[in-house]
Amino acid sequence: MKNRTDSCLDDRPRLAPLMLAGTGSDVGKSVIATGLCRIFREDGYDPAPFKAQNMALNSYVTPDGLEIGRAQAVQAEAAGIACRSDMNPILLKPCGDMTSQVVINGRPAGNRKAGDYFCKEGREELRRQVHEAYDRLASCYNPIVLEGAGSIAEINLSAIDLVNMSMARHAGADVI
Repeated sequence: MKNRTDSCLDDRPRLAPLMLAGTGSDVGKSVIATGLCRIFREDGYDPAPFKAQNMALNSYVTPDGLEIGRAQAVQAEAAGIACRSDMNPILLKPCGDMTSQVVINGRPAGNRKAGDYFCKEGREELRRQVHEAYDRLASCYNPIVLEGAGSIAEINLSAIDLVNMSMARHAGADVI
């Protein structure tokens, strides 16, 4: 597995970041992102996966001992690179009664009720963390394959969205 440093991009043309959005959860975004990571790798690029926020019962431990979603670990393997917490800066691990353990940048940050987590208070700090993680990846890999979460059409969440269109706008990504 290749592991890149911050001054790592070569002279190849930069491809636009690409985001996969869906109409719901479990519609194939992760599988397609994995395939695209492999295709870009086989075409001579250095892709990396990115999902700003993932909800999963199980996590994967990165080489430096941090937690990310298993899908991003598989996508990193398809891209031929070691996984790192920047690939999934927010991981929500359900633990019952509308509560999840919140993992930020690979480290547990406590348990939160869904209503508390999705309130507007504190969202800008989470958004900053997500954007910084993306920017670190984008400085080292080309292209970034972003994966949205749930349905891109959940207009009730658009004001607090961290992972779908707000992330696509930050990245300047083409969206499928």
